[in-house]
Amino acid sequence: MTTTTVAPGTLSTAQAINRALHDALAEDPSVLVLGEDVGPLGGVFRVTDGLTAAFGEDRCFDTPLAEAGIAGFAVGLAMNGMRPVIEMQFDAFAYPAFEQVVSHIAKMRNRTRGRVELPLVMRVPYAGGIGGVEHHCDSSEAYYAHTPGLHVVAPSTPGDAYALLREAIASRDPVVFLEPKKLYWAKGEVGGEHVPGIGTAVVRRAGTDATLIAYGPAVPVALAAAEAAAQDGRSLQVVDLRSLVPYDDATVCAAVESTGRAVVVAEAAGFAGFAAEVAARVSERCFHSLAAPVRRVTGLDIPFPPPKLEHLQLPSVDRVLDAVDDLQWEDA
Repeated sequence: MTTTTVAPGTLSTAQAINRALHDALAEDPSVLVLGEDVGPLGGVFRVTDGLTAAFGEDRCFDTPLAEAGIAGFAVGLAMNGMRPVIEMQFDAFAYPAFEQVVSHIAKMRNRTRGRVELPLVMRVPYAGGIGGVEHHCDSSEAYYAHTPGLHVVAPSTPGDAYALLREAIASRDPVVFLEPKKLYWAKGEVGGEHVPGIGTAVVRRAGTDATLIAYGPAVPVALAAAEAAAQDGRSLQVVDLRSLVPYDDATVCAAVESTGRAVVVAEAAGFAGFAAEVAARVSERCFHSLAAPVRRVTGLDIPFPPPKLEHLQLPSVDRVLDAVDDLQWEDA
């Protein structure tokens, strides 16, 4: 659904998101960008830098510090023909808007039997890895993925950040766009090649011994673990989900069936988290191909800790490799 092909180049994830917003604003006068400090300041992470200068304060503008109000205002805009892109400044700052998200944004199309669509994107800078304090490093994807009526996207590369955001803005349905904060400064190629759309997972690294399934900020960890495992002669495949809802069962199952072993890697707390859903789906659909139970490597089941303890909270290469070692290799 992306309407244009961006000129190829190397950008950071933050720059790729900025480019996507810029191009969407330039092409479609119904697109608006709004949120706390997204205007002249350019956002806390400068993701919206320059947009107000380029398009004016009626197209990219600041809102009061009231997340429920931001979301509710966006509902009204979307119901009246606009395509608002709202930013929740940090992941846990979005919780005051949750009633609007669940009761209205997710349900409006169903409530009106399809007569009222909400083409709305909620950008959420999320997850840890930046040394932030409580309320600044939550991984809140399970709340949104559990809510029928929402699409939920979590890119891990600048190329995906650009292409998936363009598709999200063009979508007729509301999309929660999760932006891994620690990857804002990671650079990669944007444009010049076809990027699969929302609802499609991709294999980031081929492997034959086990499959690592990850998304968002956990993808670089999984890739680093696969590289470390290769030094010991073990071949690990890495699947990047990219899209949590819709979820790509076909790609994930094909990958797991090709290796017979799977580890799910995610930053969020493990209990009742999205990683549990992935593990359950793999176990149900790939049962006869599995040589060992599906393992999970997740954040701890605690509120996000102080910055000096963050490294103990987040999945690490060592924790991933420990989980791989537990996959009953003695039976191989």
